[in-house]
Amino acid sequence: MIRMSRREMLKHAAAGAAGAMAVPYLVPASALAADDKPGANERIRVGAIGVGGRASLLLDQLPEAAEIVALCDCNLPRAEAYRAKHKAKWPVIQDYRKLLERKDIDAVIVGTGEFQRVLPCIHALQAGKDIYAEKPLTLYIGEGRVLADAVKRHNRVFQVGTQQRSMTLNRIACELIRTGGLGQIKEVRAVNYPGPKDSPAQPFPKEPVPAGFDWDVWLNQAAWREYNHGWGYQGWMQWRDFSGGEVTNWGAHGIDQIQWALGTDDTGPVEMFPLPTPSGAVEMRYASGIPVRFVQAKAPMGGAIFIGENGKLEINRNKFASNPKDIAVELLKKVNEAEEEKKWADSTALWQAKWHLQNWLDCIRSREQPVATAEIGHRSVTVCHLLNITRQLGRKLQWDPVKEQFVGDDEANRYVNRPRRKGYELPDPA
Repeated sequence: MIRMSRREMLKHAAAGAAGAMAVPYLVPASALAADDKPGANERIRVGAIGVGGRASLLLDQLPEAAEIVALCDCNLPRAEAYRAKHKAKWPVIQDYRKLLERKDIDAVIVGTGEFQRVLPCIHALQAGKDIYAEKPLTLYIGEGRVLADAVKRHNRVFQVGTQQRSMTLNRIACELIRTGGLGQIKEVRAVNYPGPKDSPAQPFPKEPVPAGFDWDVWLNQAAWREYNHGWGYQGWMQWRDFSGGEVTNWGAHGIDQIQWALGTDDTGPVEMFPLPTPSGAVEMRYASGIPVRFVQAKAPMGGAIFIGENGKLEINRNKFASNPKDIAVELLKKVNEAEEEKKWADSTALWQAKWHLQNWLDCIRSREQPVATAEIGHRSVTVCHLLNITRQLGRKLQWDPVKEQFVGDDEANRYVNRPRRKGYELPDPA
């Protein structure tokens, strides 16, 4: 695949790109104040559920259209440290249900771990709040369906933190593929993302729970175990009890781009099976017959390589490359690349979400659907979960994306849901 430098792309695209601008998000003039939305001149009042590393970045990047009202974290000292860093007077709350009772909060950012995310999201929906939920959206498939249905039932604005959906370069590249710009897609090649590990057979030794840390709440739906730092901040993402590993971490971004480009936001693959090499490789096939092969060693982590009749297009975070290079040149005529680079380039560029947050806030005012809805997030992370399940079972599987069940396979269907610890069950759908 030929990769073009920024200088080369600008040179080839200069004639057509002059004056081209990214399409902005528009707030309709009809966005007037009502019971379920703030007025156009009012700042949207936001509460934070989770104030860890990624959650703190999101709060730091909140656009001017929003203001922080209160913080909540099961680790009180962490939330208090964030408040002190900003010399603020926000209330710090340990029980997120108390935060959701506040009438001065319009919306919440749920920046917890994936195993802790769905329950507070559903409770926030029931409390009438709009939600920005970090990715990966879920720990397992079944809770994702419950959440996506709850969003529709409560009619709230729900944005999933797959920020590449707000990047213009990603949008136009996925649109090119979806509308036939590469011709018929013959193959998609994605990263062979590492999965999680089973919990150690020998439990970690018990340690004192740090002051101000509610260990029971941190565990959420996961089975009880005594506190040890090895479960928590020292790498919970490696354990299957808490995470899908890199399959749901970076894979939530890369696989989301595959879903977007193939036009399968409301469905998923129908067949999957292990490949002989490399280790852990899996192939999936959609109803269209398009194969997606998870075989790439490292890149593109935030996308995939799409091989079509007319050439190849590699999509990654806020960039793309093509062979022949004219495909990329023509795409760049649709956007001011220098402006896009500036827009997304800062000290947190890799993790930046400011413009994705802005889309969420705009939609809170307009009551339109954001670019990364709960249904989209659920469908994309479902593919991640299917990848992990295929590896666990090590055999061919048939998936029904309408019923969201494996076809005629009781063993595989046991992985669609997980047991939840008492006190952390999903609420009744009503």
